[in-house]
Amino acid sequence: MKAVLLDADSLGTDIDLAPLREQLESLEVHPTSTPAEARERLAGADVAIVNKVVLDADTLNALPSLRHICVLATGTNNIDMEVAKERGIRVDNVNAYGTASVAQHTLMLILALATRLPQYQRDVAEGRWGQSPFFCLMDHPTLQLEGKHLVLVGQGELGSKVAALAEAFGMRVSFSARPGNEANDRRPALAELLPEADVVSLHCPLTEHSRHLLNADNLKTIKKGALLVNCARGGVIDEEAALAALREGQLGGLAVDVLPAEPPRDGHALIDAVNESPRLNLLVTPHSAWITPEARQNIVKLTVDNLRNAAQES
Repeated sequence: MKAVLLDADSLGTDIDLAPLREQLESLEVHPTSTPAEARERLAGADVAIVNKVVLDADTLNALPSLRHICVLATGTNNIDMEVAKERGIRVDNVNAYGTASVAQHTLMLILALATRLPQYQRDVAEGRWGQSPFFCLMDHPTLQLEGKHLVLVGQGELGSKVAALAEAFGMRVSFSARPGNEANDRRPALAELLPEADVVSLHCPLTEHSRHLLNADNLKTIKKGALLVNCARGGVIDEEAALAALREGQLGGLAVDVLPAEPPRDGHALIDAVNESPRLNLLVTPHSAWITPEARQNIVKLTVDNLRNAAQES
C-alpha cells in the first residue's frame, strides 16, 4: 500500500513521522505540494495524507487507486467530500488534537487584553517607565478578570476547556445557544448575553449561521468596554465592524488568531491597525494557537489511529 504525505512542513520540521512510517508499508513525504503536484504525486497511491492542499473533483477523479484520505486537521473544506463519497474514498480528519494548546492561547489573549500587556511592553521598550514621576506606569486601564462575565460560543471540548481555565481566574461563565438553533436551545441566545458580557470568546465552526456572528448591529449592544476574542475561524466576526467598534471605544479590546484568508498575502485591515495607535488594544496572532509541539505530534498519533482503524475495517 502506497501512502503520500503532501505537505509535511505544515506540521513543522520538528515533528516525528516515525509512527506513520511504522503503520504504513510505504510513505512518500513531500514538504509542500501545489494542487498540480498533488495530482502527479498521488498517482498510484492508495492513501493521501494532507493538511491544506486542495484535493478537488478533478484531482480525485484522476486518481483511480486512491482509497483513503487522512486530513491532518479538523476541517475538511479542502477536500471535495461529495466526489470522495461518490468514489468510495474514505476521509478521516483529526479532532481535539490541540485542545490544551488552543485553550491556553485563548486565555493568553484574554489576559494580554485585560492587562494591556502589549501597550505596557511598548512603553517599557520606549523608555517611558524610566521617565515616570513615580514608581509605575498607569497610562492604560486594565481589567481584573475575577468576578467578570465570560460568554463563550461553542460548548464542545475546546469551549469547555476555556471555561474551566476562566473559572480558575474566578470568572463567571455562560455558554450561548448554538448559532442558528436558538429556538431549540435551552441556553440563552448570544443577543441576550452580549449586553452583560465582559469578555466574549468564540469557539464555534464557521457555518452559514455563524458567519459574521458578531457584526455592526449586535456590536452596538455589547457591554461597553468588553473584550472580544476569536480563536475559531476567520469570518465568524465581521472584522471591519469589530475594528470600528474598537476604535470607537465600544470594544475595550480585540484579539484574533484567525483571518478569512490565510495566509493574508494581500494584507488585512486588522494587521494594518496593529500599530495604528499605542492605545488601540488590538492583538493579531498568525493562526498559532494550535502550534505547540505536543499538539502537532498528537496530530500524527491520531492519524495513525485513523490509518489503523481503516485497515481493521477493510
